[in-house]
Amino acid sequence: MSRFTASDGASLHFTDEGQGLPVLCLAGLTRNGSDFDYLAPHLDTTRLIRLDYRGRGKSDWSGPDTYTLQREGLDAVELLDHLEIDKAAILGTSRGGLIAMGLAATVKTRLIGVCLNDIGPEIAAPGLEAIKDYLGRRPAFKTRAEAVQALSTRLPGFANVPQSRWQQEAERHYIEGAQGLNINYDPALREAVLGGPQNLNPDLWPVFDALGGLPLALLRGTNSNLLTSGTAAKMAERRPDMLYADVPDRGHVPFLDEPASLLTIKAWLEECQ
Repeated sequence: MSRFTASDGASLHFTDEGQGLPVLCLAGLTRNGSDFDYLAPHLDTTRLIRLDYRGRGKSDWSGPDTYTLQREGLDAVELLDHLEIDKAAILGTSRGGLIAMGLAATVKTRLIGVCLNDIGPEIAAPGLEAIKDYLGRRPAFKTRAEAVQALSTRLPGFANVPQSRWQQEAERHYIEGAQGLNINYDPALREAVLGGPQNLNPDLWPVFDALGGLPLALLRGTNSNLLTSGTAAKMAERRPDMLYADVPDRGHVPFLDEPASLLTIKAWLEECQ
């Protein structure tokens, strides 16, 4: 198990596998590096680096004051420093994509390219409301079997997903115990994101524009409640060279091993070489 110590003393977990172009994978808000397990077998010519943010997965819980985009972006840069990597391509899912855009605005020389998974400069209200509903709360279901059933029937926007995938999701993201299921991240993340007088949907177009000159790709779940087709179209207008895929039968977020996702990711990696 690989760990490094961030500049504030937090011990963070990561995986570093393969050889070739370094690709730093940054997960969604409550998620961790295991989200990229589905993609990993399809990328045999890359060095795939997956970070568990502080407070998530196997990394230390360091308190709500540290669960910020800025601190998590710094952690990503410090991980690259730890691995002695000068530049990396970044594949960012949801919050990971926001971090990637922030890094483009602040330390662009460390980036080779960016692929955004179902995230953009405008975040749709239905997606934000869904986040507010579940963030930091224990799931209502008591067993992984119940979780599998709930995920397969209630998750908005998803269709034609094999039951085995929902089983994998339940195993990766819920802890089973005597009191039922629990989340595998610090519940204080709710306080960090929702507890202060902050704008949850700021104007992010300036940081999107900071991606100029970098190879850029965008994946969007066709049924996403967080990234609208209109926002994706505006992103394409500003970046006509952006590789783009609508991923059928997916909401927020695609799993990354769908044919449309793989085709676009591999084309993006070619541009990053």
